Amino acid sequence: MQIIKDGTIIHDDVQHLADAEAPTGNRFTVSFERWKAERESLLAAGCAPGVRLSSGNALADIAGDLPFLDLVVVEFPAFADGRAFSLARLLRERYGYAGEIRARGDFIRDQLYFLVRVGVNAFEPKGGLDLEKLLPALKDFSVNYQAAADDVELIYQKRGK
Repeated sequence: MQIIKDGTIIHDDVQHLADAEAPTGNRFTVSFERWKAERESLLAAGCAPGVRLSSGNALADIAGDLPFLDLVVVEFPAFADGRAFSLARLLRERYGYAGEIRARGDFIRDQLYFLVRVGVNAFEPKGGLDLEKLLPALKDFSVNYQAAADDVELIYQKRGK
């Protein structure tokens, strides 16, 4: 499968496991519920686990586990559900998560730039979207008025230079 990560289209081998499915590789994600139930055994397996977050999950429940996670996936069940934006920003700003935050699911091109602003650095869109056509969306705007998780220089800061 191909995804966009850090502004580049790459091949990705991460498996998104169902709750009863065993991992067959080193990189995989599990649901928030499975992580909470099987945390110790997943860490003991010596793999690089990731967790998939849905909008109703309490991020504070896994805040202490973030240093052990290779990847956090914020799920978009529908493009109109923006709670994944909040999860990503909290991961970066409140919890200091420095790993990969991946948006996965039903988001649209117009949301990519703003997802980057809140800390998302990888994109796995719902099937059928042309990744080459999504890439330019990462640079749709050249000026920012508000602070965000990406620490981009704001317009008023540029004026004094």
